[in-house]
Amino acid sequence: MGANTLRFDFLGKDSIKYENQVEVEAAVYKAIGQFQAGKKEDDDLFDELDTSKLNAHLKGLMPGLTAKVFRTYNASITLDEMLHNDTKEGDVTHKIVTYQKANKQVAIICNHQRSVSKSHQAQVERLEAKTEELKALVDELQKDLDRAKKGKPPLKDSDGKRKKNLTPEMLEKKIAQTNAKIQKLELDKDTKEQLKTVALGTSKINYLDPRISVAWCKRHEVPIEKIFNKSLLAKFAWAMDVDPSFRF
Repeated sequence: MGANTLRFDFLGKDSIKYENQVEVEAAVYKAIGQFQAGKKEDDDLFDELDTSKLNAHLKGLMPGLTAKVFRTYNASITLDEMLHNDTKEGDVTHKIVTYQKANKQVAIICNHQRSVSKSHQAQVERLEAKTEELKALVDELQKDLDRAKKGKPPLKDSDGKRKKNLTPEMLEKKIAQTNAKIQKLELDKDTKEQLKTVALGTSKINYLDPRISVAWCKRHEVPIEKIFNKSLLAKFAWAMDVDPSFRF
């Protein structure tokens, strides 16, 4: 830990605990020490400051600047830069994962946390069960493929019934399709685990310029419905005509 490191440990919005360590400039560290002088642990640190005074000061620096505008800028520029730097060519599923990771980083910056939902573990277990089921299917198809290449008929299924006799090409196609489904399920599971304590919606609704998301979707051929639900599509209708080249 550096000499000028501040440790944050408090209950934030909705009583979600916030813990973090941040190294700051020496002047900031010294000022915080002065604010703490003579105070108890449960006293307000910034007892002589409120949002009205803060916003009045910010507007003196730049017309229209407020704490929320500052936060919105920080959130939007983070999303824009991460999407620009991290988006790779590939299918829509992988691009959406890239978007969610960028959205997650914004939510962390804004401290938009949530408790793990009661249904989370059950959802993960269902994904794991489906993945194992498909992996077993791939093993079965691979055995059928090996037999088909030798001119032998497929083995009977688990119910003892004769399976349809498929060509090696058809079996290879089914194996590829099933492996793609497995990959998507594993991506879904990883994403659920990464986002289980992060609230993505708050920043998307209140702190992100929607033109960033719309332009990104247009550039990378991602359906906007994959990013915005119906209510957000209506709320941000004004942003839908943005040019694909838009950068924040």
